[in-house]
Amino acid sequence: MLVLKTKTLQPVLLGLLSGVLLWAAWPTSPLTLLVFIAFVPLLIASERSSSTRIFFWSCYLAMLVWNVGTTWWIWHATAAGAVAAWLANSLLMCIPWMLYWVCKKRMSRSKGYLLLLTAWMGFEFGHLQDWGLSWPWLTLGNVFAMHPDWIYWYSFTGTAGGTGWVFIINILFFHYLLRNQFSLIPRSYKWIALASILLIAPILLSTQRLRPWLRSSEANQEIVIVQPNIDPYQKITDGTGSMQIETLIALSTASLTDTTRLLVWPETALYSPYGYNESALQEQPQLEPVWQLLKQHPNLTLFTGIESYRWVDSPTRFSRPMAGAPNEFEAYNAAVVLSAQRPAQFYHKSMLVPGVETLPWFLRFMNSWFEKFGGVTAGYAKQDHRAVLPIPNSFLMAPAICYESIYGDFMRRYIRQGATLMVIITNDGWWKKTPGHRQHLHYARLRAIETGTWVARSANTGISALIDPAGTLIEERGYDQTAAIRKSIPVLSASTTLYVRWGNWVSIFVLLLGGLISIVALFGSKKTR
Repeated sequence: MLVLKTKTLQPVLLGLLSGVLLWAAWPTSPLTLLVFIAFVPLLIASERSSSTRIFFWSCYLAMLVWNVGTTWWIWHATAAGAVAAWLANSLLMCIPWMLYWVCKKRMSRSKGYLLLLTAWMGFEFGHLQDWGLSWPWLTLGNVFAMHPDWIYWYSFTGTAGGTGWVFIINILFFHYLLRNQFSLIPRSYKWIALASILLIAPILLSTQRLRPWLRSSEANQEIVIVQPNIDPYQKITDGTGSMQIETLIALSTASLTDTTRLLVWPETALYSPYGYNESALQEQPQLEPVWQLLKQHPNLTLFTGIESYRWVDSPTRFSRPMAGAPNEFEAYNAAVVLSAQRPAQFYHKSMLVPGVETLPWFLRFMNSWFEKFGGVTAGYAKQDHRAVLPIPNSFLMAPAICYESIYGDFMRRYIRQGATLMVIITNDGWWKKTPGHRQHLHYARLRAIETGTWVARSANTGISALIDPAGTLIEERGYDQTAAIRKSIPVLSASTTLYVRWGNWVSIFVLLLGGLISIVALFGSKKTR
């Protein structure tokens, strides 16, 4: 009985260890290197589990500890949504591992390893698509967000290259232990040497500053980024809209000069409980101070978040009726470009937060339950196309509202269309002073490296910053500070990094190659039997 319990408990404890190592390696922890051995205990569990059930629970425990340990701060925004996200995402993360478990006995070890790598990268690739429950916060390549000097080569591979790097090193270390029969006394150094070389080589390559995005520019343009530091839970209180606009204008006026071309305010900086009618902004008395500011600075363009709506002529998949109104309307978490000289240009958030802003069609029956706990699943419409927003005689903006900035390929498509500046507006204060807002900041550094583009980030409560194309943080304004940033940055031509041109080619290549080899191996094993 004791032996049976040990055989059951040991794989589960190994799974727990993997989860703890993944959590300990994740930003904003300084223990990033632990990620290169984090999956080794789970791989050992796959050898020592006596049944599918035991391995599943080992795997699920690992993924659950990783999810809760790194994203526990979601609880502050929505308790029900946090629990649902942890449970669901942990289950989805088990799929690649269970596929490996089922198939590894039918193929050689090398092909089994390739299947695991392919399955995991396929899972991440799917999570980067807009399928309703997309949650790429824990994409493995994000783990190096605090170490841009290690990963300048993301301009070639994107975060998929980092995911492959992590998995290959983990597999090699595991194979080394396997060949040595898990003995601490080495019998062969070949596999450990190979793992060490592959661990160090990408970092050494990166330190050579092989950066194809370095481009000269004769023109600099001044931008101002405002961080008003308004508590998001007070922000939605009735009667506070005018006070919030006064704060934004006071901070802006203190920083603007005659040479400022772009002013950036954070997500939902222009807030009204019922939203602003996009076709009648000039008629809103509450916005009069904004128009006065723009008239005083005729060469200035304001890019700001706004809660807005629009009446539609006929019902759409996002529209909803209003009592007593003849037409339906769409509501948006939006951004708008405003100036004294030109009509307003709107951008509607495209990648909506699962459970809070959207649900896939197959979970719409849970709308009322999510709304009860703070979700607005029936609330927001979204924009399906990418639209670069021009600033006259200045930048071409790639807009991102909050959560959208963690999607590398999504942001890449803006740069592909000619955008020269990435502008992220966010309101991370929902999570309070937790690792969440810092993780979100550092993920923006990955977007800068991938696309070779400057990033301007305005966060309501912080951290606001400028990020150069090498992922370097410039002019940071810390959390819970009322502040502004004024800086002149170069107007570069549109970037043409390999990642910008080819997108997630690493994931697609691995999926095609791994899928083909796995199919051949499985059919071959059937013929052999």
